[in-house]
Amino acid sequence: MALLLRELTLGPGESEDLLPDKLCRQLGISSADLQSWAIVRKGVDARRKPRILRVYTVSFTALDEDQLLKRHAGLRTLERTIEIEPPAITPLSDGAHVVVVGMGPAGLFAALHLARCGCAVTLLERGCPVEERVRDVRRFWDGGSLDPESNVQFGEGGAGTFSDGKLTTRLNHPWTHYVLQTLVECGAPPEILVQAKPHVGSDRLRLLLINLRRRLEELGVVLRYRCRLDGLVAGPSGIRGAILSGGEEIPCASLVLAPGHSARDTYEMLQRSGVHLDAKPFAVGVRVEHPAELINRIQYGLPGHPQLPTAEYALTYNDPESGRGAYSFCMCPGGEVVLASSETDTVTVNGMSLRRRDGRFSNSALVVAVRPADFDGKDPLAGVRFQRSLERAAFTAAGGDYHAPAQNLLAFLGRGDGPLVSTCRPGVRAADLGALLPPFVAKGLRKALPVFERRMRGFITREATLVGVETRTSAPLRIVRGEDGQSVSHPGLYPAGEGAGYAGGIMSAALDGLRTAEHIVSQERNRSFA
Repeated sequence: MALLLRELTLGPGESEDLLPDKLCRQLGISSADLQSWAIVRKGVDARRKPRILRVYTVSFTALDEDQLLKRHAGLRTLERTIEIEPPAITPLSDGAHVVVVGMGPAGLFAALHLARCGCAVTLLERGCPVEERVRDVRRFWDGGSLDPESNVQFGEGGAGTFSDGKLTTRLNHPWTHYVLQTLVECGAPPEILVQAKPHVGSDRLRLLLINLRRRLEELGVVLRYRCRLDGLVAGPSGIRGAILSGGEEIPCASLVLAPGHSARDTYEMLQRSGVHLDAKPFAVGVRVEHPAELINRIQYGLPGHPQLPTAEYALTYNDPESGRGAYSFCMCPGGEVVLASSETDTVTVNGMSLRRRDGRFSNSALVVAVRPADFDGKDPLAGVRFQRSLERAAFTAAGGDYHAPAQNLLAFLGRGDGPLVSTCRPGVRAADLGALLPPFVAKGLRKALPVFERRMRGFITREATLVGVETRTSAPLRIVRGEDGQSVSHPGLYPAGEGAGYAGGIMSAALDGLRTAEHIVSQERNRSFA
């Protein structure tokens, strides 16, 4: 079994070929004792800028590993590797039919695992295949009409298709590597297996989705596009089928509901059907854009380096007066701000980066926590109405033609003015974001920004532009489920992923889809034994 050595470091200009020599010197072994080595994790340590370090974890095999571990028993960075098992494939004999709603990461990975276990899977998506979806989105960004069923939020791949493609998660789950490996097999860059903060990039996600689609079809999954879930068929024992737009009914033994956080009409249908929903907190705010070189200088002490990624940041602030948090979210190095509307006459924005992250600007959401008490938290759909009202106000404030309202950062703070420079298409128009945002959000941002400046000197600058509004940080409600993964009100309905209120990003949604599939497999196995 191999060993791991963590916290090996290289300077920005040093070659990775130096790692085995550094490993041998640290452990006091000769190069002849080192039999093999491989990088399993790498990241950047910029805490002592301008002394930037690239930090590595290396897996290796060596002669007499037991003796090596004994000799370095006090070295906390040396340990044995642990073999992590992927999700177990449990063959099911009866091939139960499962309908999966939503082709975001939760729905895709749920369908993949269910099909591998022998379920007959029908995978529904209200939007288009990714090739058509990309064309629809580009046309909208170029000034064309919005397609409410094929846009940044809806279509194959889910909302993450037009994002940074981040694959980070706070979950320390043993299946994380399985998800990453599956993505690599479908066309993601192999580097995501070792990056401390892996990302695919929106451009590579599209190719990946086409390959994942082919894999699903080879397993017998039936994929249907432009099929919106409009109702549920419920019997005495629970869910028995799905009603599609147009009235078609599809019978099923179980229904995985992974709708994405913007499926507001689906939420309304669920409430009409009596499905148990709860309001939950989310966050709203703006996007801030800075020149990427400026963020590099703040974070690295230099404008950039070919061996360093475009700089990222993560900022948080908790207002001691209100107890309300403000924070950066979904930071996109070298990326662009994108118009992410899914309803007519509304404007909401998000961030997106390509694989190379080599754009001239970097952006991030700056958001303030919204609590159910800020709207009618007794009505699970009140959060949707809160979001929608902001998006309609943003549409009007910027001229009513899908431009985004924007304001120079200094002007927002009342410290002067500066140019409006934004990557957002089709464009931005000057607006008073302080008047547009709810007062507690505007106040929260104005209190947080000076704190962010103290942590990142130069963050407050006339070169920064705020673009509004960022409203889709997470689902505004939760489709309540029990420990068995099923809706507490409708057995056989399995809410999953970000739109169900149980994930926050591509990786966590994929993991939640896998867990949901495991619940269904376990349920079907128990039925066969009954």
